[in-house]
Amino acid sequence: MKVRISKFILPSLLVLAISTQANAQSRRDTNTKKTTTVTKRTVTTNNNTRTTTSTKRIPRSTVTYKKSSRKVVAVRNVPNKRVVSHRGVDYYYANNRYYTYSRGRYIAIAPKVGFRINTLPSNHRRIRFNNRNYYYTEGIFYIQSNDVYEVVDPEIGTIVYELPNEVEKVVIDGQTYYEFANILYEKVQVDGMRAYEIVGIIEMN
Repeated sequence: MKVRISKFILPSLLVLAISTQANAQSRRDTNTKKTTTVTKRTVTTNNNTRTTTSTKRIPRSTVTYKKSSRKVVAVRNVPNKRVVSHRGVDYYYANNRYYTYSRGRYIAIAPKVGFRINTLPSNHRRIRFNNRNYYYTEGIFYIQSNDVYEVVDPEIGTIVYELPNEVEKVVIDGQTYYEFANILYEKVQVDGMRAYEIVGIIEMN
């Protein structure tokens, strides 16, 4: 009788233990936070091979700024300013820049994704990438949506040839990049010219 019980109970306990372990592993896998890192890829342009980066969104916690204090442009007056409201926030627009008002000063800021205007800044440049037209100025990307222009995050791989003065140097996994308005750039060479390729978007907290 004891032999029969052992033959029945021991296999049952083994099956139960395996099932419990599998369920626990499944819960750990579900609860594990996924992170996105910058990875390298090789691209050939006009027989010149260069290494660039490909990524999705970068957690802000993985980004280290080389300078402890951020660059801030603040002025006491903004002549001929125009007020543009977006989601309850007033932007003051003048000289192809946007400002917010705080403690008696106008502080230059980048409008958030989704911000819309009727007329593009006069110093914009058109950039075509993946059959899509972007309008770029001072580190901000717009697309045309019906009769307005909307601020958007650009696609990874988009190339620009100049960055705004307020760009910051950042380090991710030991590599140096440039950041402005949560957009990450890497310095590259395109047809012998210095350029900047978009390699990621820093996630907002």
